[in-house]
Amino acid sequence: MATLTLRRIVFDKTLACSSRNKYYKIITCASYSTGKQNGKVYINIDEAVKDVKDGSKLLVGGFGLCGIPENLIEAVHRKKTKGLTVVSNNAGVDDFGLGILLKNKQIKRMIASYVELTPQGTLAERVRAGGAGIPAFFTPTGYGTLQFNGKDYIMEEAITGDFALIKAWKADRHGNLIFRKSARNFNPAMARAATVTIAEVEEIVDEIDPDNVHVPSVFVQRVIKGDSYQKRIEKVTVSKPVQAGKPSNSTRERIIRRAAMDNFIPADMNVRLQSENGILGLGPFPTEDRSFAMIRGGHIDLTILGAMQVSQYGDLANWMIPLADGVTVEDIVKTTGCEFKVAAELKKMGDVTQQNGNITA
Repeated sequence: MATLTLRRIVFDKTLACSSRNKYYKIITCASYSTGKQNGKVYINIDEAVKDVKDGSKLLVGGFGLCGIPENLIEAVHRKKTKGLTVVSNNAGVDDFGLGILLKNKQIKRMIASYVELTPQGTLAERVRAGGAGIPAFFTPTGYGTLQFNGKDYIMEEAITGDFALIKAWKADRHGNLIFRKSARNFNPAMARAATVTIAEVEEIVDEIDPDNVHVPSVFVQRVIKGDSYQKRIEKVTVSKPVQAGKPSNSTRERIIRRAAMDNFIPADMNVRLQSENGILGLGPFPTEDRSFAMIRGGHIDLTILGAMQVSQYGDLANWMIPLADGVTVEDIVKTTGCEFKVAAELKKMGDVTQQNGNITA
């Protein structure tokens, strides 16, 4: 139970200033502290999300189940707030993360990299632009709006929100944040793009060295220490013992073998891998928006992507919703009025396909 501390100073006395013949009255001054918060640091997580109302727009950090604000999501779940618009890279799983809000029918609209026409790199850039005060930008990812120097571009609007729910490793009492490794992902971008940012952290310290701050306190309004963390792994994958077996002639294995031949790395070549969730083999872990900026800006030598269909020009049709009987990709394109494209600046794309029974690269 929260304690109540009351400090009251009362003056009810009329004073006269003889030199100016004016009167001043010092009135009651009272200060109340409920013990619910200390500056930006909240003790009660339900108080931290108290003003998240029906119809609010939430920006939620995380990549898969990595770096998600699981305690804040649970607090919103308990609050039973309805009609939410939620922006996140993805929506968790059935019984964890944002999945529990979807299951409880609290989310009216979900904007994520797997639903709506929002490629992951575009989502990251839209949120980054929102935090920087840039209302819109042009990108070649999904073209048809405008043309620059012979290239087609589309205008994407920035994304901002009423609240950002993010997860950090450490915070100080001012709200400066430090993230841990790949759990940084979308969290910094979301923090910068919301009116009110609520950060749940594993540890609260008195001070953080300014050189170690990942998100300055100016972007953070509330801090709460999480009670506990499950830190689930969405899909556990471990190495299996190599077993001798008969060679397989399956199409899938033939495609994999052909791709492996093309991407064989000589012994004298050094390779650094970059992953979309913020992992790079050089320097500190980049944020999600910087990670995709490396790819779209042509700074990565080879990019390997999955897609439903790829054209001879490298255009991608990437849609996870299964096609109903009789509905073709052309029907989707005709309905949405949008082609799908990653970026013309990609230096090279590994493309292995099956056509008429032949595996080509």
